[in-house]
Amino acid sequence: MNFGDMFRNFRKTQPSPEEAPSHWIKCKKCNSLMYYKEVENLFHVCPKCEYHMRIGQEVRINILADDGTFVEYDKDLAPIDPLKFVDKKPYKKRVVEGEKKTGKKSSVVSGECKIEGIPTQLVVFDFSFMGGSLGSVEGEKIVRAAHRAIEKKHALIIVSASGGARMQESTFSLLQMSKTSAALKRVSQNGLPFISILTDPTMGGVSASFAMLGDFIIAEPGALIGFAGQRVIKQTIGAELPEGFQTSEFLLEHGFLDMVVKRENMKKTVSDLLYFFDIKIENSERKASSLARRKEDFVEDDV
Repeated sequence: MNFGDMFRNFRKTQPSPEEAPSHWIKCKKCNSLMYYKEVENLFHVCPKCEYHMRIGQEVRINILADDGTFVEYDKDLAPIDPLKFVDKKPYKKRVVEGEKKTGKKSSVVSGECKIEGIPTQLVVFDFSFMGGSLGSVEGEKIVRAAHRAIEKKHALIIVSASGGARMQESTFSLLQMSKTSAALKRVSQNGLPFISILTDPTMGGVSASFAMLGDFIIAEPGALIGFAGQRVIKQTIGAELPEGFQTSEFLLEHGFLDMVVKRENMKKTVSDLLYFFDIKIENSERKASSLARRKEDFVEDDV
């Protein structure tokens, strides 16, 4: 085989320019270039610097939920445009673009699943849909998930990844802050756990409402969490700000979070918390396995 044939055979094995992003990925923090499958197998965490990359709803659900247990609800709920809002482009056009990009009609997917056999109502934000912004549909999905949790005596988990309230809906979006908070109060009054998981980023009206109301508030490492942006805060108060003051590690140190958990450990941590809340495990085999694993963990901790 001559050099020309070798080169042509090599070219056949390489991805097209359209496929290339799915084969190689560059870490936004340390700029390392890695094979995508390697990163995918590590829960989309950089093996060099442990930067937790942003992930979509499907990946997030696959990480948390037991295989094949997630059932989506309210997927046909879609935003309307009561204000006929237009900025650089009409609100309706932004919604259509978000749907084309994500395949979803809103920035929130809500449904029911099992986590280590524990029945759970799960709500997951996707930052790819209009920055994961909180609008009327997103608020309604959260409230309906809370009502299902009360009706079925399930735990409720919300995974936030949002820039805040959706400006294109104005007051309608701001009302979702109080609406979701009231629903979570009812979950608490029924003695059911709400676990809030904060990912990069969790900002604005989301961080100022339900995201910070969890019985346990967990964040991923390095997540940006806050209300206003750093530049806005600096201009408002006219003072230098501490380094990394809006990171999950800083907030944990200052008492705003209960724990910072790596993505690879998130499912185990959540299931352990739900276990101690005494949420019913429906699958007896999985319950026995879960109890045995926890017993081993406690023995190791004691040693």
